[in-house]
Amino acid sequence: MKILRDIHTRVLLFVVIALVAAGVVAGLAFARGKVTPVGTGVVVVNTNLAYENGEAAGTGMVLTSSGEVLTNNHVINGATTIRVVVPGTGRSYAAMVVGYDRTEDVAVLRLKGASNLQTVSTDTSTLTVGQAVTAVGNAGGTGALTSAPGSVTGLGKSIVASDESGVSEQLTGLIETDAGVQPGDSGGPLLDADGNVVGMDTAASAGFGFQDASSTDAYAIPIARALAIARQIESGKASATVHVGATAFLGVEVRAVETTGYGATRSGGSLIAGVVNGGPADRAGLVAGDVITAINGRTVTTPTVITKLLQTKKPGTRVTIRIVDQIGTTHSVGVRLGSGPPQ
Repeated sequence: MKILRDIHTRVLLFVVIALVAAGVVAGLAFARGKVTPVGTGVVVVNTNLAYENGEAAGTGMVLTSSGEVLTNNHVINGATTIRVVVPGTGRSYAAMVVGYDRTEDVAVLRLKGASNLQTVSTDTSTLTVGQAVTAVGNAGGTGALTSAPGSVTGLGKSIVASDESGVSEQLTGLIETDAGVQPGDSGGPLLDADGNVVGMDTAASAGFGFQDASSTDAYAIPIARALAIARQIESGKASATVHVGATAFLGVEVRAVETTGYGATRSGGSLIAGVVNGGPADRAGLVAGDVITAINGRTVTTPTVITKLLQTKKPGTRVTIRIVDQIGTTHSVGVRLGSGPPQ
């Protein structure tokens, strides 16, 4: 009987040791599998504007660890290539545009090959005037993130934003702050005292400015609205204002018609200031100096009309463009749209 008890005791001891060893191995495996997310959730967005012979820089916020990034539409407007850098990590990624809403100045990017990125934390609760906030971004396009403290000075504000071609949009329902937001901060977070994102900074920058705004004002899109648009884009649901996927490309630079003279101004329209060599418009015979007066029967009065109409088209679509040439003759030209940069 004594021998039997000793055997039972030894067996029990071996079982306990085995269980402890298994637990240690499992713990080590868990520790090895738990990797710290990379970055702070705020990234730098660098764009190449090949058709404009330029470059631009802005900021973005990481929404998913696999690389969905929220930014302003004007940050990526006209970009032929986009590269996103995670500051302080040595990581950078090529990015594609998932979709955008020009009227709300919101865009979503997807980083190629990204994983395990730190995401931002958001707070969609109501703000109050006087509340402390901090703007974070790539101020001045230096590639380094900086912070600008301030406070909320107004809510529900409206401002008109326009670019060099005369295309303009009225942004409404904005957060107004006195934080020192600079070009390059666009698309970055406006943080509350707890470090949660309450808005997306929208700063004036080269080629993109605000009308009737004080130089000390800064504006941000409420994060709840920006996230709602981002979710619509990610779901693939295009609308009259939300564009999803590749952008139709005509290949012209257009300007508002400002001079008087031949039939162009009598018909209204938008002046073609330049044509992309080898692009759809060039292949169709359109030249600088022509004035676009209608597309698919819809009257064109400003460059904004052209931008909004093309936003609803897909690459490969054939459109009929009515023009007035430089001697005042009206023509209708068929053009098959290509694929080009976001607008």
